[in-house]
Amino acid sequence: MHQYVLLHGIGGIGIVRISGDKSFEIIKKVFYPKNTNSMENIKGYTMKYGFIKDKNEIIDEVIVSFFKAPKSYTTENMCEINSHGGNIIIHKILNLCLKNGAELAEPGEFTKRAFLNGRIDLIQAESVIDIINAKSFNESKVGMNQLEGVLSTKINNIKKELMDIITNIDVSIDYPEYDTPSLGKEELIQKIEKIENQFNKLINSFEDGKIIKEGIKTAIIGKPNSGKSSLLNTILNEERAIVTEYEGTTRDLIEEFINIRGIPIKIVDTAGIRETEDKIEKIGIEKSKKIAKDADLVICIIDSSSILTSLDKYILNNLDCKNTIIVLNKIDLDNKINEKDNSICKFNNIVKISALKKIGIEELYDKIEEMFNFNHINFSADTIITNVRQKNLIIKALDNLKQAKEKIIQNVPIDIVAININSTLKDLLEITGEDVNEEIIDEIFSRFCLGK
Repeated sequence: MHQYVLLHGIGGIGIVRISGDKSFEIIKKVFYPKNTNSMENIKGYTMKYGFIKDKNEIIDEVIVSFFKAPKSYTTENMCEINSHGGNIIIHKILNLCLKNGAELAEPGEFTKRAFLNGRIDLIQAESVIDIINAKSFNESKVGMNQLEGVLSTKINNIKKELMDIITNIDVSIDYPEYDTPSLGKEELIQKIEKIENQFNKLINSFEDGKIIKEGIKTAIIGKPNSGKSSLLNTILNEERAIVTEYEGTTRDLIEEFINIRGIPIKIVDTAGIRETEDKIEKIGIEKSKKIAKDADLVICIIDSSSILTSLDKYILNNLDCKNTIIVLNKIDLDNKINEKDNSICKFNNIVKISALKKIGIEELYDKIEEMFNFNHINFSADTIITNVRQKNLIIKALDNLKQAKEKIIQNVPIDIVAININSTLKDLLEITGEDVNEEIIDEIFSRFCLGK
């Protein structure tokens, strides 16, 4: 088996990781411990202090961690060289390992080996990349739950229930001459419906999972100079968008990912909506309209220091009341807007702020928290689907199970029913990676960073 090493990155500490059956042979060629006898009969989960040397030249002072098969991340012999994190030192150690028999790792190589060697299933492997890419603590908790096997256990329990049904059907098909107890029609339907309910709960959890993972897609819209960019800058606490007294400054979308009280939000500052002859600005305005239409949340900015214009009314009348917060901005100036205007008062979610003076921002956060409250989720225990591949396979499994139930109701021969139930089981095996083609495995692990 090849040995793989990895350049971890730049920092105070750099890590070169080696995994494979000849890992210890390679490390012995480059690492010289302070205690020269300490390399013999090395124990797993131990660390040794010493030097990396190229012939007699000291490259760096390091600590090497040793992990013995099968008790390692990959289930293979592994060691990690913890060196100083400078580019020159790391590359020198890396090249020295390569010269002594190692090969460079592919993205996700170590987690892929852990999966192929049976230490984790595919659900757990996918959770690793979710934890690495987590943009909120809640997302990392969901990923950690899946890494610990919460979803895998759920899927495996459903697989056992399906296997009980399949075994019963197979016995009745293969040994009809024996008086073997078999499931009656009603009992079989009940068992199938129990599994259907479990599938539906997992599928429904994806709505929360999608928000946790991707964030609430939020569009800030309004006419030019209403304060959209000022609000974005205030929320981000930085000058991310250009703010001037001139209309049409924002011509393209400005996208940022933020976390408001544990709620992940993908926020987009859009071009001000107005009539214009500027071709570039027109493109930006059309993008704004599309973003607002597709958004989970729309924050519509109205300038309260001026009267409500026909353009304001046009924007308001094209919004969905359910997912919109009306923000009356510039309350630090004289109020000239009629809040009782039908275009405004039809909305339930209205907040008054001054983006420039940072007044009312907490009230805006209160409203967002009220609309998207995650308090109903137990992030430490609930099984939440965040992965599209997994969700689609569960939908496919549910469809096969529904077809099986329909055939039972129609008194279709039981061996035909068994085909759909076996297909359901196959879908679950693909989720956990027990029955999945190599192309899918390669595609999943290609999304990993080097080092995992």
